[in-house]
Amino acid sequence: MPKSAPFGERIGRFAGTWFPVVVLIAGAIALFAPQPFLPLGAMINPLLGIIMLGMGLTLQPVDFKVIAKKPKAFVIGVIAQYVIMPLVAIGLATAFQLPPALLVGVVLVGSAPGGTSSNVMVYLAKGDTALSVAMTTASTLLAPVLTPLLVLWLAGSYLPVDAWGLFQSIIFIVLLPVIAGVVLRMLLPKVVTAILPWLPLVSVAGITLVILAVVAASAATILSVGLLVALVVILHNGFGYGLGFLAAKSVGLDSSAQRAVAIEVGMQNSGLAAGLAKTHFTPEAALPGAIFSVWHNVSGALLASFWSRRPTKDAQQQVTEATEDAPVS
Repeated sequence: MPKSAPFGERIGRFAGTWFPVVVLIAGAIALFAPQPFLPLGAMINPLLGIIMLGMGLTLQPVDFKVIAKKPKAFVIGVIAQYVIMPLVAIGLATAFQLPPALLVGVVLVGSAPGGTSSNVMVYLAKGDTALSVAMTTASTLLAPVLTPLLVLWLAGSYLPVDAWGLFQSIIFIVLLPVIAGVVLRMLLPKVVTAILPWLPLVSVAGITLVILAVVAASAATILSVGLLVALVVILHNGFGYGLGFLAAKSVGLDSSAQRAVAIEVGMQNSGLAAGLAKTHFTPEAALPGAIFSVWHNVSGALLASFWSRRPTKDAQQQVTEATEDAPVS
């Protein structure tokens, strides 16, 4: 990192780099010493709103040029997000015979939009970051409609699902903050540009507080049935990466797009799922979201690290072509 990098930028990069470690430690602390963090439960939805406001502040029109350049990749990615993860969720939950509350929690995770940290993971994995940002944004904007409908369809026979209540919550937690962030960037571009380097730190702090709150509220349940739920979460996340990658590869997307789609599909906005579960169901239903929030940041960082050491086939081809075209001395 250049020594001349501004302090805010250095802090933001530091926060992004150590994010998986931070959430892992936070989850462990809240699990074994939950009492101090129980009051944070009332702050989950406001914290998620702040995180989504930060996402809106980072968006600008250039982020969506990829839709015109790679429409097939964009469409396949968004469809895969809302087909693969919900169906895998209900499949795993029924296969492992989870009780209704936990089943609904797993389905909520599967029906949530893409995770807010997925863009960083795609960047580190040398994937198509522009495609990742567009996919995250699109799945987030579709969430108020698709998430309640999917939860009602897949889990409505197990527990009563208030689809209208879910819709309203997602509007206030997700859609309005994102729109507010976009509008603020348009109205106050200089102010927003000045605070942009600090946003990764804000997101890390917000997500960490959400994890502390959700894990603390579910600590007793985690200690009793946590291993089974953790297994379901790990399989869910892994199937997301694998099936997302295969979906992108099967339609002929380039290597960088394959990596982006895999990570986007595998990483969910599980903090949102946990918040919705706690608001509209039970603290137990928030357990899958809590565990997913910790695990997918760890697995995403591991996958990004693996891919970061392996150039995409597209990059290798460009190097080969440049070498072949170079004049012979």
